[in-house]
Amino acid sequence: MKIFNLLMMVCFLHISIPTKNYAQNNNQNSDSTKIITVKVKGVTCSGDLKTIAGNVEKLAGVTYCKTGKMGATSSFEVSYNPTKVNLKDIRSAIESTSGCENPNDRPYKVK
Repeated sequence: MKIFNLLMMVCFLHISIPTKNYAQNNNQNSDSTKIITVKVKGVTCSGDLKTIAGNVEKLAGVTYCKTGKMGATSSFEVSYNPTKVNLKDIRSAIESTSGCENPNDRPYKVK
């Protein structure tokens, strides 16, 4: 009986003593990927969409660049890690992409 009481006391103490909380804040351990939509003027063909998306995806820290519909203003969904690449780099990659019709032109402007 004494052993049983001792065992019960140990179990009770184990349960009642506060334990360290192992659940960390999700923001500390989570992937810091952000998703933005970038609107671009000057896109005239589907080749432009592919070329711009390809140049953006080459940037270190960019996970993907999905193209939207082509129009007067085309949109691109960009997933990136802001600790590795910033919005200025993404904008620069888009605006420095050469034109489809004339490789010397830089017709794309981020809106």
